[in-house]
Amino acid sequence: MRFLFPLLFVPALALGQNFVEPPMLRLDVSTGRLPPTEKRLPQPPLVVRMDEPGKHGGALHSLVGRSRDTRLLVVYGYARLVGYDRNLELAPDILESFEVQEGRIFTLRLRKGHRWSDGHPFTAEDFRYYWEDVANNKELSPAGPPRDLLVDGEPPKFEILSDTVLRYTWHKPNPHFLPRQAGASPLFIYRPAHYLKPLHKKYSEKVRKAEADGTAKRRWSAVHNRADNLYESDNPDLPTLQPWMNTTRPPADRFVAVRNPYFHRVDERGQQLPYIDRFVLAVADPKLIPAKTGAGEADLQARDVHFNNYTFLKQGEKQNGYRTLLWRPGKGSHFALFPNLNTKDPVWRQLLRDVRFRRALSLGIDRSLVNQVLYFGLAIESNNTVLPQSPLFREAYRDRWARYDRKAAIQLLEEIGLKKGRDGVRRLPDGRPLEIIVETAGESTEHSDVLELIRETWREVGIKVFTKPSQREAWRNRIYSGETVMSVWGGIENGLATPDTSPDELAPMSQTQLQWPKFGQYFETGGKSGEPVDMPEVKELQRLYEVWMSATSRREREQAWHAMLALHAEQQFTIGVVSGVPQPVVARDTLMNVPERGFYNWDPGAFFGIYRPDTFWFR
Repeated sequence: MRFLFPLLFVPALALGQNFVEPPMLRLDVSTGRLPPTEKRLPQPPLVVRMDEPGKHGGALHSLVGRSRDTRLLVVYGYARLVGYDRNLELAPDILESFEVQEGRIFTLRLRKGHRWSDGHPFTAEDFRYYWEDVANNKELSPAGPPRDLLVDGEPPKFEILSDTVLRYTWHKPNPHFLPRQAGASPLFIYRPAHYLKPLHKKYSEKVRKAEADGTAKRRWSAVHNRADNLYESDNPDLPTLQPWMNTTRPPADRFVAVRNPYFHRVDERGQQLPYIDRFVLAVADPKLIPAKTGAGEADLQARDVHFNNYTFLKQGEKQNGYRTLLWRPGKGSHFALFPNLNTKDPVWRQLLRDVRFRRALSLGIDRSLVNQVLYFGLAIESNNTVLPQSPLFREAYRDRWARYDRKAAIQLLEEIGLKKGRDGVRRLPDGRPLEIIVETAGESTEHSDVLELIRETWREVGIKVFTKPSQREAWRNRIYSGETVMSVWGGIENGLATPDTSPDELAPMSQTQLQWPKFGQYFETGGKSGEPVDMPEVKELQRLYEVWMSATSRREREQAWHAMLALHAEQQFTIGVVSGVPQPVVARDTLMNVPERGFYNWDPGAFFGIYRPDTFWFR
């Protein structure tokens, strides 16, 4: 499924400068508290073309499970230097344009006259302040600049070419740079310098004096870092570039964000976006959110709503004035098994590292049974891989070793030498019964339901399954330490990958990768902890990742991706069961421009962000 990209650059003069003032701001403009729209917008603004232009006004209500979810104002708002369009291609957003040379030289051009939400100019100085005074300040950033701004440990050359043009140059390609700007949790390489300088030791005599005479209640760096959090959106005083700005200080159970009067997008009619005046986040117990949504307490809701709530939500549509849409998630697998290749048990470690065993486990799962019983046949029976909507998708990646074949599974288990005992359960090489304890985070009965169906078909090939739930933190720690033999979780986060997307989820890069946590930890710590990779196939994934990193053409990156995906399908490092389990999205009947069909995905996608909620409006 392909989408038309709704954002389009149109020269400001094409609008005849007939900008439409949002009614909410007219009093402030008439009394001189705000300049008129044409003086608040950059030149050129980003003009949004859509099928149905809207009108200003209204408040959108949504439910969240904790006060920290004020960050959703930044996730949903999705104002980024560059952002993904609906075809998952990168396009300028806050930037007027960008240019990339040799994959390593990035020239960024800002919009002239762009302003922060408090009206202060947004210029190259905000980028300089971040780079010199935050990222490279030992007190504010003890670890130095973020990893995505380093290539082989080396930082870029940063240049300011003018107030609106800046350049980052690395000695080798940095394919992470632009995608990280477009992320759901983006890498903010700028800061509102005018707001933060009074809190910085370098610029404030008051701060320096308080530090020197010991009158400061907290270290200046702690005060600065607490105030400086563009992602969390929990400091109402911090200027923003997002469509809505939070006005409520935590702790609170209701957060109200109001329109940013200097937001840089307009529609074709010259109406400044966002259409909606207020975005309200109400905090509720996550377990109650489906019920509250069904009672009509949310105008737009998907968070903490699950597929098993769908029937209940449909029943309340007419009475409570909403519609329930089914969007596809973007994860490579809704449910996947993770054999721990770093488990402490030497017998299990040797067996799990035998590809024949992992293939037998996959062949012994009746994915069709899982799909029909739990998901009404609406899911995709699949390996843990990219989805059909990804340009990298191939049927072989989805199907290899992933079709139920009991005879083939038995043949592989016999070939390994795992003989059955009198009780019908096979024996490990040391004589123990082949009993797999699959550990879960204990947060979802759905995981237990899927495992119950897997238990039935694995029993037929001589494998016994037990489920062990625990709290998420304890569950992760057991996996990281090697106590766990197998665990269950969702699959790769980005099942919608393009050749330009990082394949870091396919190589051992992080301790959080449940199939090889100690390999990932070894990479993260530079060999200080964890275990070095000692499996040839995993070493090949590392090599292919480096090929992708150093590639200078899209074709080279595409080839590296395909090689990694093919290797995963053959090796079954993770065992996907089903993907594409529909995500219910509840939208008020009067809320317009919400797609009937879409993807609900963290990154890329930012949940609703890719569909630009600033273009949603109330009929």
